[in-house]
Amino acid sequence: MDILTLERLETLFLDQGYDKIPSNLPEFHFYCRREAQGINVLYVIDYRQGLYISTDQYAHMKEKISEFFHMRGDSEIHVMTLILCADIDKARKICENDSFCWIIDVQAYRLMIHETQAADFYGWKNLLEEYLFSLTKERQETMEAGGTSKKTKDLRALSWANVILVAINVIVFLICTFTGDLLYNKGAFSVAELLQSGQFYRLFTSMFLHWNVEHLFSNMIILYYVGAIVERELGTFPYLALYLLSGLAGNLFSMGYEILVNLYGSSAGASGAVFGVEGALLFLVMTHRGRLESMTVGRVAFAVAFSLYCGFTSAGVNNAAHVGGVLMGFTAAAVIVGCKRLRRLSGNR
Repeated sequence: MDILTLERLETLFLDQGYDKIPSNLPEFHFYCRREAQGINVLYVIDYRQGLYISTDQYAHMKEKISEFFHMRGDSEIHVMTLILCADIDKARKICENDSFCWIIDVQAYRLMIHETQAADFYGWKNLLEEYLFSLTKERQETMEAGGTSKKTKDLRALSWANVILVAINVIVFLICTFTGDLLYNKGAFSVAELLQSGQFYRLFTSMFLHWNVEHLFSNMIILYYVGAIVERELGTFPYLALYLLSGLAGNLFSMGYEILVNLYGSSAGASGAVFGVEGALLFLVMTHRGRLESMTVGRVAFAVAFSLYCGFTSAGVNNAAHVGGVLMGFTAAAVIVGCKRLRRLSGNR
């Protein structure tokens, strides 16, 4: 199974801040990023599917790329071609007179740069070599596992933190069924207990308490499916931090609202944290150009809006916690992704 897919390569480009330029030719793909010195373009040719282009056709296509950006008002245009090919000699023929053309060997996962070609292109040599090396390790691990595909391995090993969170919520609820109101009295969210008795731990314990089976099920079914995607994308510990921060923000919003309207009560549930996970997913889908796994921006935005609407039109729902959670989840995801990109960029310098 070829794990060097265009989709995965495209993710690498997008993560580096490049934008995709629409193309009507399925074998040709274009990505660009504006820099201080001009605009950089990555021109990807998928030369694996029986495609044949002559040297003249290749040169003509590169000229058209420069003309396209000149017409948009750009004067400094730097284009690097990446040819994905198993037949290195075949690929070399079409770009032998082009200094800005590299070949990616899709069988050995190697970056081929010859003496007459540019030694680097704004840091992309190291980026591509590290990426291809990671694919080599991944392929080796897959072979050692008896040919198990990466997707299957992911499904077996991923999202343990999310599964544990769901399990904790279910176990706590089961304990509550045998202990009556004990845990609710000790751990439910209450502004009076927070401010008068200093029981600030309730800001966290209330995230794992649910009033009834329906309350538990509605939160956990969303968390189980949505949380798995977010954890896969952010990583285990960032995901756990986001979950707890979202639940905390939901309770703080709830406290602020109760003080504002001078109406107090007792509340519990993972809704603030769950809405935070949904808010994080919305951000992640947006940064992946509108699609992440089976999710789209429209689908996630509708789900969040519909959930908020149901809360506002229902009685006994802590809507302030929902709003606080979704805002924190969206913001926390933005910070986590931003920090990851900064670390990656600093590591490439």
